[in-house]
Amino acid sequence: MKIGAHVRDDDPLAAVAEREAEVVQFFLSDPQGWKAPKPHPHGEAIKAAPVEVFIHAPYLINVASLNNRIRIPSRKNVTQHAAGAAEIGAKGLIVHGGHVTAGDDVEDGLANWRKLFEREAEKGGFAVPILIENTAGGENAMTRELDVIARLWDKVGEFGAGFCFDTCHAYAAGWDLADAVEKVKAITGRIDLVHLNNSRDEFGSNRDRHANVVEGDGTIDPEVLVEVVRQAGAPVVVETPGDGQAADIAYLRKQVG
Repeated sequence: MKIGAHVRDDDPLAAVAEREAEVVQFFLSDPQGWKAPKPHPHGEAIKAAPVEVFIHAPYLINVASLNNRIRIPSRKNVTQHAAGAAEIGAKGLIVHGGHVTAGDDVEDGLANWRKLFEREAEKGGFAVPILIENTAGGENAMTRELDVIARLWDKVGEFGAGFCFDTCHAYAAGWDLADAVEKVKAITGRIDLVHLNNSRDEFGSNRDRHANVVEGDGTIDPEVLVEVVRQAGAPVVVETPGDGQAADIAYLRKQVG
């Protein structure tokens, strides 16, 4: 079981050493922007390092959107970041499921996800696996509710789409973490990465505010989070406040062996 953290993107290997991590996740560009990633200054060292690397796509990406001004650059950005991730040996690109606006048909948003994979399949596929992440809120979200995720997988599962399971998002969306892993695997057949985050807010809040696993103001029992790790059987990344990440990793490693 490999465990690591989401860290600053300027020198991720230094952050890995500080946290004694085996997995690292970071951004390749401004997470609130549309710019294509530039070659990472430590790209060769990252690629050669004995650490599993995952890249998180910018937050603005919304493949599901029915707005051309959002959907079209989103598609382009996913392709660009997948290529950038491949250059440094990353195992996958994490992309949020996105949403459609009020009054739009969710089915149209799901169809837009399929179109993304169809377009790339015609060109030979993405440079790295695309890991779609569950989200915490939004009435018209693609990956907030398990039944909608099942509909999404009917559209994209055949293209090898991967799944990133976020515990804070699931808890905020009202999923019972005791059996959530089992339910996700029944839909997707796989969990490729776990974002193991505690939550600052209560169950079903629809609020995405992360807390450290074992210290601070988390509302999820750490033992419940440990059991998620055991059930998922996938690499783990904590996206928790940085000053507590080393302790989070050490705790998880001790609990799961």
